[in-house]
Amino acid sequence: MRDLPSLRQLEYFVALVDTGSFKAAAEQCGISQPSLSVQLATLEKRLGQRLVERGRAGVIPTLAGREVHERARAILDATQTLVNRFDLPRSGLSGTIRFGASGTLGPYLLPHVIARLHARHPDLQLFIREASPESLTSGLARGDYDMILVQLPVRGDVRQFRLFREPLQVVVARDHPFAGRDRIRREDLRDQTVLALGPAFALCQQVTDLCETLGARLRSDYEGNSLDAIRLMTGMGMGIAFMPALYVRSEIGPEDRDVAVVPVEGPRILRSVGLVIRNNSTDDAAPLIAGMIQGVAREVFAGTLVHEAT
Repeated sequence: MRDLPSLRQLEYFVALVDTGSFKAAAEQCGISQPSLSVQLATLEKRLGQRLVERGRAGVIPTLAGREVHERARAILDATQTLVNRFDLPRSGLSGTIRFGASGTLGPYLLPHVIARLHARHPDLQLFIREASPESLTSGLARGDYDMILVQLPVRGDVRQFRLFREPLQVVVARDHPFAGRDRIRREDLRDQTVLALGPAFALCQQVTDLCETLGARLRSDYEGNSLDAIRLMTGMGMGIAFMPALYVRSEIGPEDRDVAVVPVEGPRILRSVGLVIRNNSTDDAAPLIAGMIQGVAREVFAGTLVHEAT
């Protein structure tokens, strides 16, 4: 067990591959470039492998370097989980969590969660990245994220914390015939043209199924890559849209000049939202953060979201 690579060497190497630059990696790790080069040379000597190639485009990992990078990241993740596990009883959550969130949820929900999280766990750092659910789930499996906030269900070797259900609301252009009505029937949606996000979003499949059930036509020649894009196209009369309630609450007011929200008779159309981690994760942070998000759903969005137990 003697003469093993140090965690510091593995951390420096992962930073080097992730940034693709000695300068950027050194800045990220808080050391000088010469020190980083020395640590890399020591690691390469210990493993007996050249790990990176230097070129005009930056640092490129070799075949051996790619394998070492993958294994080193897993070691660092496991070490951080270990530290988090035993720091928890003394001072609450601490360390760093790589948190992924769908763009249809993060901007409207997380600001309320982060404020509470920081107040109760000041030693915790949350690095947040927004991406499509498809990208987030694949990133979670690779270890790019520790947990993700997405629409459920998520397939794979994962554990899901069900947080709440979010209504979908019908949004139309201001000059659409529906805009002047107090509410519409589900039958009124038959033959309507519907706009949706692209297939990388779970919401796309739900809207596709809704169109089939309601007899509406999904417009597949214009797929939005964000809710803002869908809202703009709706305002131009290109179709109607099923928009998540959190987005509607945040971005669409009753006096909006471009679009209007129209209630639909009958049971509400809902989507399920959850926090997802890898099934083999032993991190204590997930259930605590899930509980905090549920608290926000109950207290801040009581009239908007439907609470459900994990």
